[in-house]
Amino acid sequence: MDIIEYSDFAKVEFRAGKILTAENVEGSEKLLKLSVDFGDLGTKTVFSGIRKWYEAENLVGKTYIFVVNLEPKKIMGEESQGMIIAAEEENGDCVLIAPEKEIAPGTKVY
Repeated sequence: MDIIEYSDFAKVEFRAGKILTAENVEGSEKLLKLSVDFGDLGTKTVFSGIRKWYEAENLVGKTYIFVVNLEPKKIMGEESQGMIIAAEEENGDCVLIAPEKEIAPGTKVY
């Protein structure tokens, strides 16, 4: 494990995002394309390799935690504008990180 300074961590902006749409990415067995509402930050497209664990239609309308200030990255010819936060269990399962109660899209996470 690499140790980082707090100033490095403070650069990462976590926000709650409500998934508006989710779809399987054609030509990929791993990727889902998410359209996510971040309140005052608007709607962003986020690609995530979680298709093995989550069905697209089960994510719509749910709120999860995202990193919103990553440099955009081209994935399958389109721009991904963030990253959903997940934990990986010892058995390899993926668990998405969600707020314990309903919060507004775009809410900052500290």
